[in-house]
Amino acid sequence: MAPAWTPLAGPSHTIALEVLVHGPLSRATLARRLDLSAGSLSRLTKPLLDRGLLVELDETRAPESGIGRPERPLDVVAESHHFVGIKLTGSEAYGVTTTLRAEVVAAETVPLLDPDPRAVVEVISGLVQRLASTVPVVTAVGVSIGGHAQDHRVVSAAPFLGWKDVALAEMVGAATGLPTLVENDLIALTEAESWFGAGTGLGQFAVVTLGAGVGFGLVVRGHQVTSPDFGLGLVGHVPLDPTGGVCFYGHRGCAAAMLTMESISSGVSVALGRRIGYDEALDLAAGGDPAARRVVDDSGRALGRLLALVANFTMPQRIVLSGEGNRLAVVARQAMEDALGSDRDPQALPVDIELRPGDFTQWARGAAVIAIQTYVLGRD
Repeated sequence: MAPAWTPLAGPSHTIALEVLVHGPLSRATLARRLDLSAGSLSRLTKPLLDRGLLVELDETRAPESGIGRPERPLDVVAESHHFVGIKLTGSEAYGVTTTLRAEVVAAETVPLLDPDPRAVVEVISGLVQRLASTVPVVTAVGVSIGGHAQDHRVVSAAPFLGWKDVALAEMVGAATGLPTLVENDLIALTEAESWFGAGTGLGQFAVVTLGAGVGFGLVVRGHQVTSPDFGLGLVGHVPLDPTGGVCFYGHRGCAAAMLTMESISSGVSVALGRRIGYDEALDLAAGGDPAARRVVDDSGRALGRLLALVANFTMPQRIVLSGEGNRLAVVARQAMEDALGSDRDPQALPVDIELRPGDFTQWARGAAVIAIQTYVLGRD
């Protein structure tokens, strides 16, 4: 049986988590990070090694001091536990199986033909069963949705599915026989970047996502900033272009009107007099079509202004740009960078922007990370 994390407490748990998120680590590095003496670290790591929660790697490293025998770095056995993550949209369920370190082992996508919660749970159950068959055993399941999730249990609102007060965790847990957690998709994605992505090791960073909506996540001192309003897509109301289009709430030139995939494809469609999809719109712009180029560059400038606002207000060490629509930052890079520079103080440091994979696998991986965190932190 794989070793359990939840009974651990105090310094031992802290050591195990530090190695999980940042490992492999030498003993000297671990002692420095946690402000422990060499003797205390040896005493605390021995039971972790005895129980198999930590292992010594075969390869050796020279001590940081350059004196003494080579060290054997400590690491976790990532394959000791596996988790399933499910991301729900209005039309599909995206699933992944991951290791304890959120490395994707398998992935599958299934259409949602009926938004009724019971029908969706049936789809999720089958998806979990197939994904679980790719590994020896699954420890827990995480499900992420665009909307509100209360206490990892109840979906209080999911507009894309038309849900209100759905006890999704209980329903999926009953159908699969596995512990199940539910979370807002942006919170889950941001946690994945914090523990196992572009934000690992950073005390303060922001996440901006582009897709069906515009999302914003913020981590300060290693903890994500949330509130009861999280999931409303508030950043979508931020005004960016006084001459831009109008969103469904009637706001002119806001982030939702300028940066969503639908707004960009609609703008190019109107300009060309035929229906144009998002990727085709970007392809046309990249290929030099003047009408598509104008629409895409307008959106690129709006994106630059949004990134400048994020940088000016939150002063992050990095902005992680993700979501299935983030290719805009590549095609409209010059327009984005020009606007970003115009809205920043000339003496301000350059904004570190990291473009992440924008496919739905990353969203599903975020759901798995919520399950991983809940398991290793021993939270209910």
